[in-house]
Formats: sequence, C-alpha cells, structure tokens
Amino acid sequence: MNRRPVWILITLALAACGPRPDVAKKATIDELVEEYLFLELSMALHDPAHVDAYFGPEGIKAAAEAENPGLEEIRARSESLAAQFRNVGGDVVRVEGLLARLRALDARIDLAGGKTATFDEESERLFGVRAPDYDAAHFDTILAEIDALLPGDDELSVRVNEFRSQFEVPPDKLAAVLETATEECRRRTLEFIALPDGESYTVEYVTDKPWSGYNWYQGDSQSLIQFNTDLPRRIDGAVDLGCHEGYPGHHTYNALLEQNLVHDRGWIEYSLYPLFSPQSLIAEGSGNYGIQLAFPGDERIQFEREVLFPIAGLDASEADRYYALDKLLGKLNYAGNEAARDYLNGDMTREQAIDWLVRYSLMTPERAAQRADFIDTYRSYVINYNYGKDLVRDYMERGTDDPAERWSRFEELLSSPKLPSDLL
Repeated sequence: MNRRPVWILITLALAACGPRPDVAKKATIDELVEEYLFLELSMALHDPAHVDAYFGPEGIKAAAEAENPGLEEIRARSESLAAQFRNVGGDVVRVEGLLARLRALDARIDLAGGKTATFDEESERLFGVRAPDYDAAHFDTILAEIDALLPGDDELSVRVNEFRSQFEVPPDKLAAVLETATEECRRRTLEFIALPDGESYTVEYVTDKPWSGYNWYQGDSQSLIQFNTDLPRRIDGAVDLGCHEGYPGHHTYNALLEQNLVHDRGWIEYSLYPLFSPQSLIAEGSGNYGIQLAFPGDERIQFEREVLFPIAGLDASEADRYYALDKLLGKLNYAGNEAARDYLNGDMTREQAIDWLVRYSLMTPERAAQRADFIDTYRSYVINYNYGKDLVRDYMERGTDDPAERWSRFEELLSSPKLPSDLL
C-alpha cells in the first residue's frame, strides 16, 4: 500500500464522501510541508543529483520510494501544492521560501521532460537570478595584463600552466596539506561562530568526478567532505577547498540551518537541500566569500607561505609572482559562465566551449574538459560560484568595513531562510 502523508489521506476521504463543511479541515503549513518533501524526494528518484542532502523523516522518503510518481504527476501535485501554500497563511518568509523551491522543482521537471529554456531563463527559474554577461573583449583586457606578467613566445595558457605547475602539491603530501588547511579554516571560523556541540567532518579522496570537492551533509552536524584527486592540485587550492566545503562554507551553513531552522523553529523543509534551488546561490556564494572572510587581506598568503609551502615541500621564491597571477586569474572567473551560456544555448559546441575555457579561463585542456563535464552535469549552476559570491560579498560589506560586523552578518545569513533577492 502506498504511504501518503496523513493530511492527503484525510483530504481524499473527504472528497470521496462529498463536502462536509462541519468536518472539513484546512491543512496546516506543516502538513503541506510533508507533501513538499515527498515531491522533492520523488523527483530525486528521476534525477539522483536533485537532492543534495536529506535528514528528515524516513517515513516520507519511504513513501516516495514506494509510490514513485511520474514527472507529470509530480508537476501537477507541485502546482496544486503551490496554490495551497499561497492560501495557508502563517509566516510569509517561510511561505515565500517554499514557493521559490517549488518554482525550481517545476523547472527541473521541465528540463527532465525535454523542455528547453535559455541559460538565463533557466538560472532565473532555478536560482532566482540572472548573471551578468561579458563579451570576449572584457576578458582580452585581463589577458593582456597576464601576458605582461608572464612574457614569452608560447600560447598564454601554456605559459600560465607551466608556471603554475611548480606550485603543484606532490601526491604524497596532498592529504596533509588539505587537512591542515581545513583545520585552520575551522579554527578561524570558530573564533566568530559557535557551531553545535559535536559537529565534525570526515574526509575522503576520490577520482572520476566533475568537481574538485564536495560536501555531503549527513545531518546531526556531520559532513563527509570529498576531495577529487583526478588532476594536479596547486597549493592555493587547499585553503579554497577547506573554507568552501567546510568552514565557514557548506558544513557551517548546513549545521546552522539544521540547528536554527529545523530544530529551533521546526521548519522541516530545511532537512532537505534541493541542489537546483535558490539555496545553492547562498551556499556557493557564501562558501566562496567565506575564504576571504576567514583569511582577510594578506593572511591567506602568509599562512600558505609559512605553513602549507613547507608541508608540501615547495619553493616559495616565486610566490609573489604566483599570487599576482592568481589575483588576475580571479578576474577571469566569469569566462566560465560565458562558455556555459553559449554551450547550453547551442551557440557553441562542446569542443568550442573547451577551447574557450583554454583561451579565456587559461585552463589546461584536461581541466577544461573536466569543466565541460561539470557544465554537462550541472548546467547553469555555474553562476552560483561567482555571481553568488559577488552578491554575498556586497551584502556582507554594505555600509561596514568592521570584520566583526561582517562575521555577524555572515552567521545571520547562514542561519536564516534568506533568498537571493534578499541580498540585492
């Protein structure tokens, strides 16, 4: 027998018996949220990447697996549920958050069903925003600065990657470097944010993935952090990954949401993280902004030179030029969005997108191919890393240069049901 939330059974029984105004009962928002979780978990049966984390009631997950509704039924029930949320009353912020999640769910159903949209239309439906669009001339100006920093006769991407190769962490030192960096990110975060007692993470090293690192949140303030070792890892990537995946990034965000929204307020919709939803813009944007929050100014460079370089056994004599290059490469970040936009819009082939990434993101062909794999898998999700970071940064720094105030705003952001529109 298919197991449905109790409120659905009540509704069906009343419908079968005809209208009974004296006994009919309007569903509460908490009862409607059970149906919402059911629909998201049902979608995950069609799209395994759809639900990034779930630590809510097991009975709802079991019901979704038992019933396994098709995409058309999920879509119809999502539309019905949205109408009920609009009429249920209660906390306006909570309702708006649930409606944003349902809009994203509908967009993923359309995509899975073969309905196409432009890159910008897709990103707006899923994540609530459209990222800025830059032409090649914008990036050519930055490439000219990099060319002056690393003069030579070879192609610029070749020169850049040959220079950066001397800062690759030897495979036998990688675990020590990554785990040292992550623990430093954690130490700095805990100076400003009180995380739940017993929070912790474990690390795994994996291969054959389209991403560099991934946080799989387990609930109860526990995370599994995976680092991908497919391609060489440079010294500057250790702090990036440690902060982004752990502290004050994804692990911190998920632990605070669980504590403040699921446990303290009883909003069990936050026991599920739908990857393709506005929550991801906050997650990825805060994960990337958290790097400079934890290591302001030159503190990151100092930590890497004094601690990580010796652990990795690297020569720091060219570090100044390396960090000058790193700063310029950061200005090319949106070039990846343009490759994804044109590729997904059908204006570039996959091969042309890889060539663009080599030329304008200055990736190796191997890393550009891995990035194309990421775009194939996650599509317009790419905007969350750079545009998300810009929106979070502007929100954090608006009207203040006080580090303590920024940390306070950051903790509030990670503990709240804010949407991307709230950052504007």
